[in-house]
Amino acid sequence: MAVYRIYQLKDALRQQFRFAPHVSGSAAVKLKDYQPAGEIEARNEYDAWRLLGESGRPLGVGDLLETDDGQLRICKYVGLEPAQWILPEPTPAL
Repeated sequence: MAVYRIYQLKDALRQQFRFAPHVSGSAAVKLKDYQPAGEIEARNEYDAWRLLGESGRPLGVGDLLETDDGQLRICKYVGLEPAQWILPEPTPAL
């Protein structure tokens, strides 16, 4: 069993995500666009998806699952696909 952290896409961005074209490959996501939504213990990401659905707090399109080792999966219409955090550029010192 693994522990998955759950991140929900902010409501203001959900419609924009829904209508964006599907692209293959790893999705790039920004931490500022998400809010933490708890944790769940599951065998794998699809087991976490199923358990969340059964609990009445299903993953929505655009939501994320993150493992303890930092692997991200984003919920899309076609399933859970790889994602990675976009880290902000450091501001140069004056």
